[in-house]
Amino acid sequence: MLAKCKCKNIPKAKLTEIIDGLPEENIIDQLCEFFRVFGDSTRLRILYFLSCNEFCVADLSNLVGMQQSAVSHQLQTLRLHRLVKCRKEGTTSYYSLDDSHVQEIFGIALKHINEVLIK
Repeated sequence: MLAKCKCKNIPKAKLTEIIDGLPEENIIDQLCEFFRVFGDSTRLRILYFLSCNEFCVADLSNLVGMQQSAVSHQLQTLRLHRLVKCRKEGTTSYYSLDDSHVQEIFGIALKHINEVLIK
């Protein structure tokens, strides 16, 4: 039985609609994993740089101040979660954000944090 809202008197039909709209548990789990990837400062710096331009591992390594092997490991995690993609040109791999959604998510989160810091 659905409990009645105690503070705003939201109609039972509206509460049912809200509850019915809750994503399935496997989707919630995937969302948790997706946001967990954003919980690493190195990966966030990489995402920031890739939001500005496409880069090879050597350039990203210089930008984040880490060994190429460490950056490659982070890029592998980002690729696994489809946040970045790779294209080859000869022997060089170039990385960029996977799609515009990643750019939007990163941009919105950054804007939110900047607004919170101003308040």
